[in-house]
Amino acid sequence: MLFLYVLTGYLLGSVPFGLIIGKIWNIDIRKYGSGNIGATNVYRSLGAVPGTMVLLLDFLKGAAAVYLGYWAGGEPQVVLALGISVIFGHMFSIFLGFKGGRGAATGLGVLLGLTPDIFIVSAVFAALLIIITRYVSVASIFTPFLTVTLMFFLHKPLPYSVAALLVAIFIVIRHFPNITRLLQGTEPRI
Repeated sequence: MLFLYVLTGYLLGSVPFGLIIGKIWNIDIRKYGSGNIGATNVYRSLGAVPGTMVLLLDFLKGAAAVYLGYWAGGEPQVVLALGISVIFGHMFSIFLGFKGGRGAATGLGVLLGLTPDIFIVSAVFAALLIIITRYVSVASIFTPFLTVTLMFFLHKPLPYSVAALLVAIFIVIRHFPNITRLLQGTEPRI
């Protein structure tokens, strides 16, 4: 039965909202900007309205997966399985040949469902980093590690903390192109 929840979360995460919104604006977002399907590339390539739509939809699919777990009985392993699988679905979408977004917005949605207190701190931290640096990638890289630190410091369930660490590592790996551009001084600001 757990496999069905993992599959459900993965398929939900695989829905490429950036590509769908791009198609509404008559473009394939993968051919513009960084080529990423995430909200930042959509924002840079198409503007604030489509970028915000993608951000909200990617965020909501993360939250929806966790709340589906609560609706299905709320067993911690089910909730966590849905949360992790929706993020990995977003990063490695079956509909995009196992390519996808970086996972930050979907991860924040999962975080809201799992630990609303840590979500609030992480969201404020991410917003401040974006305002100060004008780099979304900087916030996307550092916020997951703040989240992991808070998970351990606030004594959240160990499986949540370990899952947060795993997701943080994958988010950073998915941001390697951004890290390279940051080091070279070529990463675009918003």
